[in-house]
Amino acid sequence: MKPSTAHITACRRCGARICWALTTANGRRQPVDAEPTKAGNLAVMQGPDGVLYVRSITVARPEIRPSEWQAMPHHATCTAPPPRRSSRARRNSGVRPAPWQARP
Repeated sequence: MKPSTAHITACRRCGARICWALTTANGRRQPVDAEPTKAGNLAVMQGPDGVLYVRSITVARPEIRPSEWQAMPHHATCTAPPPRRSSRARRNSGVRPAPWQARP
């Protein structure tokens, strides 16, 4: 099974076709390659609410159900270089500790 065209979008960094899915473990969004592949370690399915859900293929649950397709996480296949981190040291922007003084 393939994702519907309503779920497919382009990666902002490399332009590849991806789908955004919610993880079943914690409900966070994860980019997934739109093309199914047998080398993938994720199982993606469309829920009854129309949202894509993704789960990891593990030893405990290695089977792919008929309503799921096998895919790769896009972070593993993105061809764009990783974002650069700032070389400057991060500045602390908090309250400086001050000695406690009693008010008169």
